[in-house]
Amino acid sequence: MTRSTNVQKSERLNAAYTLLAQGIGLAEAAMVLSRDFGLSRRQAYRYLEEAQAMRRPAPAAEASMAVTFKMPASVIRDLRAYAATSELTLGEIVSRAVLLFLASEREHG
Repeated sequence: MTRSTNVQKSERLNAAYTLLAQGIGLAEAAMVLSRDFGLSRRQAYRYLEEAQAMRRPAPAAEASMAVTFKMPASVIRDLRAYAATSELTLGEIVSRAVLLFLASEREHG
């Protein structure tokens, strides 16, 4: 059996999160996840267990690429501090910032 990709995992977690947010019981939610994603009942319960601990839906996963660049140490410290309190990764924070920058440039461009 192959492991789930990050895209599959976020899709399944968000489905579990949605089912729980709709007030569907664990047994019924496990049956739905098992049917919709071809999971074992045990794996469906694992996704539900993880979804119960989530405060919001998981970010939609997308294939990513490694990028290396230099930034001032003070910016990295601030990013790490923010990441620790926001429960976001450094990559998520930087990606969001870049997307906001690009969107504002399109508006002014």
